[in-house]
Amino acid sequence: MAEVITKEIDNKKDWEDFLSKHDEANFLQSWYWGQFHENLGQKIVRSGFYRNNKLEGAMLSIIEEAKRAKHLIVPAGPIIDWKDKDIVSAFVKELKKIAYLNDCAFVRVRPQLISDDFSKKLFKDLGFSDAPMHLHAQLTNQLDITKPEEEILANMRKNTRHEIRKAEKEKIKITASKDPKDIRKFYNLQVETSVRQKFVPFPYEYLSEQFRIFAENNLAFLYNAYLGKKLLSQAFIIFYGTEAVYHYGTGTLEGRNHPGAYLIQWEAIREAKKRELRRYNLWGVANDPKHRFYGLSIFKRGFGGEDVDYLEAQDLVINYPRYLINLTIEKLRKLRRRV
Repeated sequence: MAEVITKEIDNKKDWEDFLSKHDEANFLQSWYWGQFHENLGQKIVRSGFYRNNKLEGAMLSIIEEAKRAKHLIVPAGPIIDWKDKDIVSAFVKELKKIAYLNDCAFVRVRPQLISDDFSKKLFKDLGFSDAPMHLHAQLTNQLDITKPEEEILANMRKNTRHEIRKAEKEKIKITASKDPKDIRKFYNLQVETSVRQKFVPFPYEYLSEQFRIFAENNLAFLYNAYLGKKLLSQAFIIFYGTEAVYHYGTGTLEGRNHPGAYLIQWEAIREAKKRELRRYNLWGVANDPKHRFYGLSIFKRGFGGEDVDYLEAQDLVINYPRYLINLTIEKLRKLRRRV
């Protein structure tokens, strides 16, 4: 078999054309996600794995300048054939090369691989170990939206269907915006929610820049639920590849008394169907009743999707002394968050 050659990809069309042929590819490996991080001042690398001049794998990696330890991350990637030993070997070699060139203490990968005996053994044999914290959503809930709307509704929990119908009867209005300026209101609500639910909110620039990039390419909407002039809830939805993703959501105190959030999800599902996407990914869910997002998980699961459990984030250590400092800090953070 021909040798695998690795080189950087600087052509957006080549990158997106390759990802479009792979059902598992999601927005976290997209050209746009890389562009977003570049615009925030981060260094990224788009690696292509070639055999006989044919692109057979792609990997977006991002260098994180964290105080606890500079490191390299690969979110929801790479997009490769995990049973092709030569491609997998080239992937590990490229990770180490990028990490060494950029003085990274470790590499963290959360691949688009289902958590099973194959994936666990594969990464263990490659020298990885389980990361102490998530990189991105690991346990997700995903809804098959290739079915007719009536069937999707019928497969929802009775309470979820009821809340959607109730929202329609209450004449709750749903709007969908692509204007980056509207993210300011979303950000302010997120800050208010973070105080109540005790989590660290995303910075305004982080939210506004990613929304701008995806929205200007018709890949994102900010959904808003209104009762009259009162804002009830909002959701940042990304439409990419074969799926739509419920990326972020927030709501007002008034919104707790009305089912606006249910109608937002239903309208986003209908939009995804219009785009002929195959999945609606409600993103992360939790099984532990003590988890701070357990209530949100009940809400998400009510739409009739199935849990999909990806392999947890994997760490490849480059510099052990520096990695141990990071490991200690992250374990302490995890204890404080109780997740």
